[in-house]
Amino acid sequence: MPTPTQNDRPQKATSIGFLLLDNFTLISLAAAIEPLRMANQLSGRELYQWHTLSPGGEAVRASDGLNVTPDCPMETPPALDMIVVCGGIAPYRAARKEHLTWLRQQADRHRKLGAICTGSWVLASAGLLDHYEASTHWECIAAMQEAFPRVDLSSRLFSIDRDRFTSSGGTAPLDMMLNIIGRNHGKELAAGISDMFIYDHVRNEQDQQRIPLKHMLGANQPKLLEIVALMESNLEELLTLDELASYAGLSRRQLERLFQKNLKCSPSRYYMRLRLNRARSLLKQSSLSIIEVASACGFVSTPHFSKCYREQFGIPPRSERLGSLSPSTVGQRVLVTANDLDLPLDISALPPGRGSSAFEALAQARDEPTFASVHLN
Repeated sequence: MPTPTQNDRPQKATSIGFLLLDNFTLISLAAAIEPLRMANQLSGRELYQWHTLSPGGEAVRASDGLNVTPDCPMETPPALDMIVVCGGIAPYRAARKEHLTWLRQQADRHRKLGAICTGSWVLASAGLLDHYEASTHWECIAAMQEAFPRVDLSSRLFSIDRDRFTSSGGTAPLDMMLNIIGRNHGKELAAGISDMFIYDHVRNEQDQQRIPLKHMLGANQPKLLEIVALMESNLEELLTLDELASYAGLSRRQLERLFQKNLKCSPSRYYMRLRLNRARSLLKQSSLSIIEVASACGFVSTPHFSKCYREQFGIPPRSERLGSLSPSTVGQRVLVTANDLDLPLDISALPPGRGSSAFEALAQARDEPTFASVHLN
């Protein structure tokens, strides 16, 4: 392979700093970083760099008890384009004054700011989410709404609003990063990453966290929880409101009042949302036809199903299926080996010890069959 010239080198990698808070969740950190590593591997380029940070570079204890030594102090990081605050248990205790001061400084330098799991609490504490839409782990939503009324809290899995990007916990950062990678480098690369992670369904910004109703209502509404459980168990063959009320030992009027008081909607509307959310999952994750999906969710008329679906989600069922970001909808990719490509970067020609975790991971992946298997425009 010929040695590349300076002009052959790719554009500068996007550099992302991950600020680790005490008791951060490792699963969310891994879900955010691994898509970046795989983007580099599949493209054969260093599209992304990542660096873990903490005050003074001191070790940070994760929620599972593992101690992680960051790559560098947050006070003297490498050049960064984006910063992600990694939260976990009790972010209000983990946030220090130096965290908030440093994050405000990064905002003043016009760096993009993000958060995973409960990291949004820290961004909000620094005043950096005022008048932004933001997501956080569902356990934290109510407390954040009370503490930060200027933040537009969402129950979505993740939110991307201008120069802020925030996600809930668990595997949701994976979905957020795949969407960001897809926007920056194309859906084909994002689909290739999901293939490698055996991740069949990439969720988007419209997907909601499934917040346990018990968490929303507490233990004081056993009849309401019973009725909702009945609804969830009868999405195909629907129960009437009179039947639901009878099962719970209530009158129809009491049933209506119960829903309006606690869920701010009628029981009919709530039942419809359950059916449409189920339909959305089936459209994205199954091969059932639209007619079959409609039937499985209690609709006897496909046009009526399409009308209700559009009213709820803003697009018809057919567009939902066609627009889903998944390997099956992106098209057939042509896999080639690294030697088949005129790679813009000769990894072996560069000096060792460059200090980038991303670069080292890319070098290690050079002999993988999927290395440089996705052409970028």
